[in-house]
Amino acid sequence: MTDRPLPERLRRVREAGGDAVELWWPFASADPAADEVDALVRAVEDAGVALVGLNLFAGDMPAGDRGVLSWPGREAELDASARVAVRIAERLGTRRFNVLYGNRLEGHDAAEQDALAVRSLAALAPRFETFDGILMIEPVSGAAAYPVRTATQAADVVDRVAAHGGPTNLGVLLDLFHLATNGDDVGAAIETFGAVAAHVQVADAPGRGVPGTGDLPIRDWLRRLRSVGYTGRVALECTTDGDPFDHLDLHDWKDLA
Repeated sequence: MTDRPLPERLRRVREAGGDAVELWWPFASADPAADEVDALVRAVEDAGVALVGLNLFAGDMPAGDRGVLSWPGREAELDASARVAVRIAERLGTRRFNVLYGNRLEGHDAAEQDALAVRSLAALAPRFETFDGILMIEPVSGAAAYPVRTATQAADVVDRVAAHGGPTNLGVLLDLFHLATNGDDVGAAIETFGAVAAHVQVADAPGRGVPGTGDLPIRDWLRRLRSVGYTGRVALECTTDGDPFDHLDLHDWKDLA
């Protein structure tokens, strides 16, 4: 539904029976004007849905960027988006924030980028800790230069922050589509991280469509997630052309999502 204005998309979720949404960074810049933020808040409130997840600024996603957490020279943009996210959370109650790691950069040492990511997470997380907000690290597929591709690698980032005495309000986002596409053992990831995952996303593969359009055993995975103790929400993050609710009945997934 990306061809529709955001308020219309939000209303469509509500019409389809959904009560919550999550968003990629919804602004053109890392530090949008106050009226842009107000418009977003009003759109969510008017649609009658909860904003439960929000990505921080991730660079130019259409051009291939996948976050700036580990990018030297982009610290001010990430910081600005964190300040905006906190203001949105204060108004809408958002508690999950995805911080995309960032691609490897030519001319920069990987260890330098990893050290920056740890420092940045340690600096940002306390701002969200005061209202039980959690910053999340997500494995991503489709970007060869993105270094966090498995659930274990995402957990390693969280563990590195903890090892340096950093804040504890960090977690792993398990996107089952990305894990499967990257060849990770999704079943093992669920067994290891399911109970402590900060958030879960799904889409089918191939194609990143709604469940049932591909080959992934999404119902079985979600049942296992619940059985190992995951109690959070499950979000649909698909790129289906047109209206995904033409092919998906949310009521069929209420017991799992």
